[in-house]
Amino acid sequence: MSTTATASSASSASTPTGRGRLYWALADSWTVVRRVLTHYRRKPVLIAWQLGFPIVSVLLYGYVLGGAMRPPGGGEAADYRNYLLPGMFVMTMSFGFMHTATAVVHDQSKGVIDRFRSMPMAPSAVVTGRGLTDLIVACAELSILLATALAMGWRAESGVAGAAGAFGVLLLLRFALTWVGVWLGLLVPNPEAAGGLFVVAFPLTMVSSVFAAPSTMPGWLGTVAAWNPLSATAGAARSLFGNEIGSDGSWVQEHAPLMAVVWPLAITAVFLPLAIRRYQRLSR
Repeated sequence: MSTTATASSASSASTPTGRGRLYWALADSWTVVRRVLTHYRRKPVLIAWQLGFPIVSVLLYGYVLGGAMRPPGGGEAADYRNYLLPGMFVMTMSFGFMHTATAVVHDQSKGVIDRFRSMPMAPSAVVTGRGLTDLIVACAELSILLATALAMGWRAESGVAGAAGAFGVLLLLRFALTWVGVWLGLLVPNPEAAGGLFVVAFPLTMVSSVFAAPSTMPGWLGTVAAWNPLSATAGAARSLFGNEIGSDGSWVQEHAPLMAVVWPLAITAVFLPLAIRRYQRLSR
């Protein structure tokens, strides 16, 4: 009788403990999110720069450089803007990993991450909290870019459903690249080194279909650009927005919506565990 009671009480005690771990993991992650958002609120210049850069980029490429560009297959400058703007959405999402890496390395250099590690909190909370924060900021960036694009005369020809799907693949890309940023932020030694990540991000964006079709590039470079994960998301976004112009007939371009899901999932599967493992191995 006493054995049964003891087993019953042990079983009932283990269940709340399991729920408690999940609850505190979510609560700790949300605390990290609130911390970063509070930091933005107290230093609005940071969010102003991060959200202002996409606007300047869209206006620069759309009006200053876009007048000399033509979409694949020919057309007017206005047609090129329809080709360009979905690509600019992709560029903004891809550059986000640099902001993530910079924020993480700043926290690490100031001892904030060491303080987190010394506290009784879920080991994954810092990483997942950073990812959730970046998604919130990404939504704000896309909202501002959308308003700017609409003011420039761009329209999503596919309607609300297609636009929602396009923004979905854009956020999926940002979500995947967030873990690349967290991992790099935990690797680089100081904030100055994090600033050098632009050297990686800029060629990654340029050698893609963000600004020009891979078919217009030299053979080997066009192949690299076509298989660039950013090209897949750019092609999927144009298709979902109803702005698709021309096609080079390559397999990866014909299956851009599929690859826009496969690539981010693959990136997440590789870099999310790496980021968590790197955080857990940091010296106290």
